[in-house]
Amino acid sequence: MAQESESTPARADRGAPLPYYGAAGGTGQAQGGATAAGPVPAVRIRGLWKRFGEQAAVAGIELDLPAGRFIGLVGPNGAGKTTTLSMVTGLLRPDDGLVQVNGHDVWSDPVAVKSRIGVLPEGLRLFERLSGRELLAYTGRLRGLPGDEVDKRTAQLLDVLDLTAAQHKLVVDYSTGMRKKIGLAAALLHNPEVLFLDEPFEGVDPVSAQVIRGVLERYTAAGGTVVFSSHVMELVESLCDWVAVMAAGRIVAHGPLAEVRGAAPTLQDAFLSLVGADRRTGQDLDWLGGGSR
Repeated sequence: MAQESESTPARADRGAPLPYYGAAGGTGQAQGGATAAGPVPAVRIRGLWKRFGEQAAVAGIELDLPAGRFIGLVGPNGAGKTTTLSMVTGLLRPDDGLVQVNGHDVWSDPVAVKSRIGVLPEGLRLFERLSGRELLAYTGRLRGLPGDEVDKRTAQLLDVLDLTAAQHKLVVDYSTGMRKKIGLAAALLHNPEVLFLDEPFEGVDPVSAQVIRGVLERYTAAGGTVVFSSHVMELVESLCDWVAVMAAGRIVAHGPLAEVRGAAPTLQDAFLSLVGADRRTGQDLDWLGGGSR
C-alpha cells in the first residue's frame, strides 16, 4: 500500500501532556526531520532477514513507519512481530538488512539510536529488588539525566500512572499491570523520540490498560511516535491511525488504518482476509458439549 506522509491527525488529549513529552532531552521541539525527498520516517527498514535454522522468522521486510503516529504492528502468533521489534530496537542482530531510527543506523550507530528510543519488550525483566521509585531513579541516572530532573519526572510519571501509593514497594511484589506501568515509565523517562511496545496490554486489567492508553495518546499528541505489536484487532483499531500487517515473516499490507481496512466492516475482517485465515467453526467436533463421553 502507498506510504502515508501527511502530518499527524488531531486527536483528543486526555489532559495536559507532561512537560517533557515531545522531543528527546525535554526541549519540546518537533520530532524527526526532513530531506528534499520529504519527512524522515521514524523507522526505515530495508531487506530485513532473520533465520533460526531452516525457518525464516523475518523474510526480507521493506517498510517505512511515519513519525508522529500511533502505529500498530499486527499479525497472528508466530508472524514475526517480536523478532522484528527486537531487531529494530537493537536487541537481536539481523542476518541481513538495514534499520534506521530517525535517520540513525541501529547497528552502526547504536548509542545514538538507543538514546532516542524507549522499549517495553515482551517478557519484561526488571530490577525486582528495587522499589518502583528506585527503579526509575536508577534508570534516569543511567540515561545521564540530572538528578533533580530525574526526581521531577519520576514523581510525575508515578502520579500519572497511578503508582504513587506503590512507589516504595519492591517491583517483585507488583502485579502484572503495575509491572507494565513501571516498565512504561522507565521507557518514557528520558523522553524518547520513538517508543516501541511489544504487547503492552497483554495481561493488564482494564483500569491499568485505560491509564496506559491515556499516557500513550498524550505522548503521540505531543509529537512522539508509538510502535506497538498486538494480535488484538479491536484494540489496534481503537488506538492506531497507521498499521502494518505481518504474516509468515513478511509485511502483507501497510498504511493508514482506513486504507488497510478498505471496504471491510472492521480491521478484524480485513486482517483475516489479508493473512489468509480460514474461519473454522469447529463443526466437525460433533462430540463436543453436554458432558457425555
